[in-house]
Amino acid sequence: MVTLQEKESTISDSEWDVMRIIWTLEPVSSTKVIQELQAKKDWSESTIKTLLRRLVKKNLLETSKEGRHFVYSFKINQTQVMTEAAQELLNRMCDMHKGEVLLQLLANSPISKSDLEKIKQEVTVKEKSAPDKVPCNCLSGKEHFC
Repeated sequence: MVTLQEKESTISDSEWDVMRIIWTLEPVSSTKVIQELQAKKDWSESTIKTLLRRLVKKNLLETSKEGRHFVYSFKINQTQVMTEAAQELLNRMCDMHKGEVLLQLLANSPISKSDLEKIKQEVTVKEKSAPDKVPCNCLSGKEHFC
């Protein structure tokens, strides 16, 4: 599976809505995508078809024709796209405060027991090499703890 960065694409908020339907139901007909999105959004059929075409043009979806319907499948993994989007946001933040942000995300997000177990395992690994403090990376040339 390719990454979003390899595709040199970005996904708009509206395209995220379309992709989430396709990631969930894939392979899925355009009719079903339209039906699902219109249940949540006040979008016309032509708006949804335009979003689908854009995602195909960005090479994020592939399409095939089955009878009178177009069927869509993703070409990029959902978890990878979500990770890249989150990492892009974290890259804009002060290193020193990323731990606090991750704690808040953990506290405010629904997470399965199996994912919590994986988080515990990752924490155990990270603890072995974690520094006592993470320096601020906001200022150039100096290690600073703000």
